Amino acid sequence: MAEPSTTCELCASTGGEPVWENALCRVVSIADPDYPGFCRVILNRHEREMSDLTVDEQHAMMRMVFAVESALRYLIKPDKINLASLGNMVSHVHWHVIPRWREDRCFPNPIWAAPKRTIAAVPAAIDPALLRAELAFRLGEPAPALRKDFR
Repeated sequence: MAEPSTTCELCASTGGEPVWENALCRVVSIADPDYPGFCRVILNRHEREMSDLTVDEQHAMMRMVFAVESALRYLIKPDKINLASLGNMVSHVHWHVIPRWREDRCFPNPIWAAPKRTIAAVPAAIDPALLRAELAFRLGEPAPALRKDFR
């Protein structure tokens, strides 16, 4: 297991608004009005690659990614969901779960591309409590009380 990095932003902060957490990973909501529902699933320890995790941890991490995707599809009905694990800028295992709409700023290109539109036609932000409850349902677990002191 890698030690927490003093320069890694995902070791030093939650990485977004906490929505869900277990021993392995956390789900955070990203406040981006152009991409409502944008979440990250972040490993709770510093590892660079998915292959650094045990097979059981890999499966558990992906189960969480798929639970977030399913919950978002149910709650906000996007046209598409993008899943991305890049780590070129932040080499800490994390997944982006990004709802997309045909009329968002960059569709069909990645959200990191130059915008194609100045105004996006997307739904309002999702209530984190609603997402938390839907994740609990999809994971077959009670909704957790998130710690105020993350680290």
